[in-house]
Amino acid sequence: MPETPDKPGPNREGGPKDAPRPSSGIRSLVIALLLGLAAMSLVDFFGGSARGGAAVRYDELKRWVREGRIASVEVAPDQIVASFKRGKRPESLARTRGGDVTRVSSPRIEDEQLLPLLEGQGVAITVVTESFWRSQLPMLVWMVVLIGGSMLLWRWVARRMPGGPQGGLLAFGKSRGRRVDSDGNGVTFAEVAGVDEAKAELEEIVEFLRDAERFTRLGARIPKGVLLVGPPGTGKTLLARAVAGEARVPFFSITGSEFVEMFVGVGASRVRDLFEQAKAQAPCIVFIDELDALGRARGAGSMPSANEEREQTLDQLLAELDGFQPNAGVVVMAATNRPEVLDPALLRPGRFDRQVVVDRPDRAGRLAILRIHAKKLKLADDVDLGAIAERTPGFAGADLANLLNEAALRGARKRRDAVTSEDVSEAIDRVVGGLERRTRIITPAERRRVAFHEVGHAIVGVAVSSGEKVHKVSIVPRGAAALGYTMQLPTEDRYLLTERELHARIATLLGGRSAEEIVFGETSTGAQNDLRRATEIARAMVVDYGMSEVVGPVALAPEPRPIFVGLTTQGHSETGARLADRVDSEVRKLVDRGRDEAHRVLEANRAMLDRMAERLLERETLEGEELDALLAEVSARVAETTTDAGDAGAGAPGATGSVRSG
Repeated sequence: MPETPDKPGPNREGGPKDAPRPSSGIRSLVIALLLGLAAMSLVDFFGGSARGGAAVRYDELKRWVREGRIASVEVAPDQIVASFKRGKRPESLARTRGGDVTRVSSPRIEDEQLLPLLEGQGVAITVVTESFWRSQLPMLVWMVVLIGGSMLLWRWVARRMPGGPQGGLLAFGKSRGRRVDSDGNGVTFAEVAGVDEAKAELEEIVEFLRDAERFTRLGARIPKGVLLVGPPGTGKTLLARAVAGEARVPFFSITGSEFVEMFVGVGASRVRDLFEQAKAQAPCIVFIDELDALGRARGAGSMPSANEEREQTLDQLLAELDGFQPNAGVVVMAATNRPEVLDPALLRPGRFDRQVVVDRPDRAGRLAILRIHAKKLKLADDVDLGAIAERTPGFAGADLANLLNEAALRGARKRRDAVTSEDVSEAIDRVVGGLERRTRIITPAERRRVAFHEVGHAIVGVAVSSGEKVHKVSIVPRGAAALGYTMQLPTEDRYLLTERELHARIATLLGGRSAEEIVFGETSTGAQNDLRRATEIARAMVVDYGMSEVVGPVALAPEPRPIFVGLTTQGHSETGARLADRVDSEVRKLVDRGRDEAHRVLEANRAMLDRMAERLLERETLEGEELDALLAEVSARVAETTTDAGDAGAGAPGATGSVRSG
């Protein structure tokens, strides 16, 4: 839900009430410039009127002195003003300048012959020295105008730059936390679904915020920090807001990256300011999203002093969480999807005391989430939320919200009165496989190859019992590079996979490539992604899960990871290279075994392979009851073949439809 806009006040990001309007700085600057220009005009006026005289050349002035026409001169620092004797004014000057010219002025030039010439002609000499105001006032006026204008311009720019509750360049040290009052949150536990265990863990925090005395009376120490750990989109931020909404306390929200700036010391100052604001509003909740941006382990993966500013900020956060001054009534909640990179000092008791796992929801949780988001939509009668929950294993809360929104957008584009099951099904395909691209031109030969490839995946997946149900087979291009796809989803929420199921998944991935080899006699580049995924599973079986008799039950991966990509020989003594060769050999055996199994299944079901491929070429998409009926025939044939092989005593590895472990 959108946050309610903050009320004006000294602790708000919007700034104080009495902040000057943006136009006041410009108005002051214009007034200062006008006053400066007026002062300059007065200086020029008085300075010019004191000297006066028609401007002439310096050589003309000296000629008139030699001719005895000049009675007196005034020598100023920058010019010479001369007065004519009565009746001695030159006629040429009278004709060009009028008959009332009695004084002339000329620029002063450093001329050693001028003074003897004036004395020889008996000219009265007066030396004029300018006052301080006449000589320095113009420069002072310009300095005042420039300094005042610069200050006003700086102030105007600073007030428009972000930086804290009061805004401006001088507010770098202010916290950028966004505050939501107790009456403006609007989120409760009733609006959070699919994370029942996490909600149960957080109810104690709510009780403390509502009635802290009940806990402190018995000497209990209330948790200072709660760390929410989970994949992206599982609702960690929503949970934190729900805790504040249930307890009806103020809520301060900020991300870890907003603490750190280019200036050293700014992050620590923002941490102090944030906790000062929080303590003033206690009891309250401070929520730090993406804590790994701030709390990464100090000294990990960086040169000394390379992250001095971030480490200073982290040190200040540690001091606030467990320092000399306890923050009574302030509960710090943080969220991250990378707990393994956090500094150990953050996770010790007394700081983030509680770690609450917010995992992806199971089927019941997905159904509860869908029901909450479906309240905002107008759904048709044929939409089954339970079926949607079953088709979306691994989806987080944000994924489910996006799924229903995509379905609503499609229904609106089709000008429907309600969102139908067709819209939801298409939305699932769009989220999982990407945007449908029917405009991509595919040759008939490529289209036929893609059809056999996808049907090969489906048949092998059903025959080897990989634990996943085939929901749809399509040759409609989707996404950036997919020319077709086979949608296989788990029949139930699974958290463990057996060795047999991993073998079956490798065989299923190689079913498309095997179908191309059987039908066309050669493979194509379309199996690139299948080969990569099959190799990753096989390597993980060897180096992570200890499922190789040759290598043995040891874990060789340098660190835990979902799928091991590369093998490091560091730490395996002198036999590291030989061990790596042995691992590569075992991975190759597992992939070859999956390919051989896929070949046996497809050769035994060649008639069904051709039949389903032709139907797929005709329909472009196989799903629902039609697909279930076709695959049921494959399952029946596999069961019959397995039974016959068992009766004949041929239950050895490699029998069609079975993948034996070991």
